[in-house]
Amino acid sequence: MSQELTYRQATVADLPTLCELGQPLNRLHHQERPDIYREATEHVERDQTHWRPCLTSRLQTVFLAEQEGAGVGFITVQIIETSSPLLQPLRVGRIGSICVLEAQRGQGIGRTLMEFAERWAIRQGAGDLRLTVWAFNEPAQRLYRELGYETRAFEMGKRLD
Repeated sequence: MSQELTYRQATVADLPTLCELGQPLNRLHHQERPDIYREATEHVERDQTHWRPCLTSRLQTVFLAEQEGAGVGFITVQIIETSSPLLQPLRVGRIGSICVLEAQRGQGIGRTLMEFAERWAIRQGAGDLRLTVWAFNEPAQRLYRELGYETRAFEMGKRLD
């Protein structure tokens, strides 16, 4: 029998859970790009300053997936408004981070978290939802394509020694 999954908007009280759930994401990014990302640490309190604004800004939020009361995944989303004489005025939702613990993958948690973020962005008046994904993260790219996301631009970089 599968354990019931629940989803809710996170609060500041969930900051320790968010820091803990972010560790697999930290490890993956550090493994692939140690020149950019710091190593994950057992002292997850270090990450509180990174995650706290997602929980305290009126233009950002976090949705938390839980199984039997324990966090198993999360997504961050924020609202950004374009303001430039060269761009059409647009209120945009931007996915920041999404992570599902490895043991819980394949249950549709990531897909459901994306749906929560999309509905929240629509309620905030967003006309578009965007995200950035690293080239090495093929499983995430596959999910985003399945959800209707399209490649719109490429970011290119060059290390300077």
